Amino acid sequence: MKKKASSTNEFDRRFDDGEDIHDLIDLSKAKVERLGQRMQFTLDIPESLAKDIGEIGEKIGVDTPSLIRVWLYERVRQEKTTAAG
Repeated sequence: MKKKASSTNEFDRRFDDGEDIHDLIDLSKAKVERLGQRMQFTLDIPESLAKDIGEIGEKIGVDTPSLIRVWLYERVRQEKTTAAG
């Protein structure tokens, strides 16, 4: 078993360096959310915005559609939390 990371910065560095971090995290409490049946829709956005999103995705290693899905999900959760509070 590897030595536990002493800080989040060390954990992030080890992850970014490609180390196997599976024994550093407790997966027993992990949850997978199933969001139900998927729907598809068309979204018209300026080409410059699409390029910017694509560049961000490339930088972090995520394809554009996945990045947009994550951002939409995060924003909806934020709005629901704000509305409930």
